[in-house]
Amino acid sequence: MPINISTSPAIFRWQPAAWLRVSGADAASFLQGQFTNDLRTPAAGAVYGLWLNLKGKVVADSFVIRDAGADGWWIGSYFSAAAVILARLEGLVIADDVVFTDETAVWTAVSVVGEGAAAWVEVNPWPGAVVFPGRRGADGAVECVFPRGGPEYPMGADAVAARPVLTADEMERRRISAGIPAVGIDLGEADLPNEAGLETTAISYTKGCYLGQEVMARLKAMGQVRRRLECVGAGEAAVPAALPASVYAGGRVVGEVRSAVSDGRGGWLGLAMLSLLHVAAGTRLALSADGANPVERLNRS
Repeated sequence: MPINISTSPAIFRWQPAAWLRVSGADAASFLQGQFTNDLRTPAAGAVYGLWLNLKGKVVADSFVIRDAGADGWWIGSYFSAAAVILARLEGLVIADDVVFTDETAVWTAVSVVGEGAAAWVEVNPWPGAVVFPGRRGADGAVECVFPRGGPEYPMGADAVAARPVLTADEMERRRISAGIPAVGIDLGEADLPNEAGLETTAISYTKGCYLGQEVMARLKAMGQVRRRLECVGAGEAAVPAALPASVYAGGRVVGEVRSAVSDGRGGWLGLAMLSLLHVAAGTRLALSADGANPVERLNRS
């Protein structure tokens, strides 16, 4: 059930769930010692990664971006709340010279998504914006975060007028079809990064110690997990009325759909955490113990 998604550059207005300023003489070393990814050589000034607890479970995710105009850092997240990230970080400050400032309420953002997004942003610069590569789908994405109170679009309304503006559902289809989890919805403090396939994009195995690092090292040595977040859906059915929704196989609960959206064609697609012990290739899945409301596994390698 392939999902047709336009890949030409398009615009999406959004509000960060977290936009934090981090400063102080020890800011770089403190963040490096807490974040799952390596901040020493940030690609394009930004690194995506996770904030874990001692058991290696996911507390939050974010981008960490070096502030090009000052001696400091930004922490930004699509879905993980500022309060959650602040609680995780402030609870581990001992004698470090590091200051956190929550600026979420006074900044806003625009995503440019689709093939050619980076080139389009380069031609249409964003004065005053923090610009970095995003994680919006299988094609390109550029995030532009900027202070409130100025123009609606920093590069000018004329530049945006020729670009399609995406809805929240269209963005969800991009995210879900690419298998990108929304932390706090698809993935949380009961889950390991590897269960959502984030070990290749959000985890460094060479950077040194951080909270949860020992668990990540053991998982790498084991080479497998017992559950996996997968893209699922149904070609002719309404979006599940309540989430999370249990997924059944042979009358047994084998997982749950955690996020879902209309596919725009009379069906739905979503992300489900499924037990690998009880779901093999060809296993018939459904949203009811009696096998009603069948569910299809999508985009499997």
